[in-house]
Amino acid sequence: MEKKIASFFEYNSLKSKGIFFIAGPCVIESEKLCLCIAERLADIAQKNKVDIVFKASYDKANRTSRASFRGPGMQKGLRILEKVKKSTGLAICTDIHSPHDAMAASEVADVLQIPAFLCRQTDLLIAAGKTKKIINIKKGQFLAPSDMGYAVEKAGKNSWITERGTFFGYNRLVVDFAGISELLKIGVPVIFDATHSVQRPGAGEGRSLGNRELAVPLARAALCMEVNGLFFEVHPDPDKALCDGPNCISLDEFELNLPMFLEIRAMINKWHKSEKIK
Repeated sequence: MEKKIASFFEYNSLKSKGIFFIAGPCVIESEKLCLCIAERLADIAQKNKVDIVFKASYDKANRTSRASFRGPGMQKGLRILEKVKKSTGLAICTDIHSPHDAMAASEVADVLQIPAFLCRQTDLLIAAGKTKKIINIKKGQFLAPSDMGYAVEKAGKNSWITERGTFFGYNRLVVDFAGISELLKIGVPVIFDATHSVQRPGAGEGRSLGNRELAVPLARAALCMEVNGLFFEVHPDPDKALCDGPNCISLDEFELNLPMFLEIRAMINKWHKSEKIK
């Protein structure tokens, strides 16, 4: 396990020409479901010789409606994530929403994720950085790419930035691929969140909608912009997911497309090598 986690810190040096993945359900629905998804992801990682971080939230504090499912809470949720980690060997990523969550979550999680709506919260970012874990900062849908440099300054050098689309009017997100180049200039790994980028926030009468059919094509485009990682919300049956089902993809679709993503990255590396020779 220590060797696998160390490899993710290597991505922070930006020396790696490979790609890694963050994948999992949006929220912890049950221990059984998390173990089912994580075991499948661990198998996919082993077959394809690629790193996958398992991501699931113990609490989704920014749901559209008060009636929406939020998760089991921190205490129970971290117990489930710890079991997933021990059972599968996958590194763990989970959201935190307040400064006092950071240290407790870091006892289990290898990557602490800052939700997009909270990416300017100074106390939260500083508290997360003090844990010495990797901090995955989701880019605010309302921020210019270059402004994410200030979030990284707060959280520290072990940060990642995840692009997840930009507001384009009400209930609509668009992906600014030119903005990915700006994010890369900040000097930390940049991840493309393919499933949140196809979300339609708040468009479903108290819940968000989305178009999952666009997730894979957008991921392919992001690889051409040289992102370091890809993020997918995955579920055995997306239509029955308790959070973000409309923009989530199935585990089968994720497994089917992962080799293609690796091929695209390898081809881009090959092109760059040819350009240097010239």
